[in-house]
Amino acid sequence: MTWNDIHQFLVKEHVGLFKAANNYDIYGLGTGRKVLECREPSLGLLTKLFRFTDYKRMTPFHIEIRDAAGNLVVEVRRGVSLFLSKVRVYDHKGVYIGGFQQKFFSLGGRFAVLDDHDREVCLLKGKWTGWDFRFVEGDVELAHVTKKWAGLGKELFTSADNYVLDISPSVPPDSPTRRLIFAAVMCIDMVLKE
Repeated sequence: MTWNDIHQFLVKEHVGLFKAANNYDIYGLGTGRKVLECREPSLGLLTKLFRFTDYKRMTPFHIEIRDAAGNLVVEVRRGVSLFLSKVRVYDHKGVYIGGFQQKFFSLGGRFAVLDDHDREVCLLKGKWTGWDFRFVEGDVELAHVTKKWAGLGKELFTSADNYVLDISPSVPPDSPTRRLIFAAVMCIDMVLKE
């Protein structure tokens, strides 16, 4: 069974007191087996320094999501973001498959998920008062992301978060939309919640 065959995932952020990079392990919720990993492999010194300031949300990022065998699934990139965030997503061959554009005047965090021609595929909607995000296409929910509480000690003394991602079976296993959903989940924390 590959990550494409699973619909529910536990996304676990690596624990760290003073960490600049955002690294996650992604497990099949029913199996408990690690199926994907998300890494920021090459942060520059200046970016690392700014990650410890109030300008963290503006820093660029280059994230790689790989399967359990180490094969690249998607790359997620963003340059410096001064006002509204524009994130680009590439497949394992470096081909642009879509991205996310932050919606203007969005209070709770709202992104348009775009295809490779920058047409809206779905919306990522969230509540700013909590950690509850939904990928919706019209009235249809494609995926749902919630924060899983890790315990008081872990939450107070580290910046590590755990998320549960539930992708609807209506999203085809090999569709670019599924890859875009994974890419967006890795970006929610860095773009909206930091």
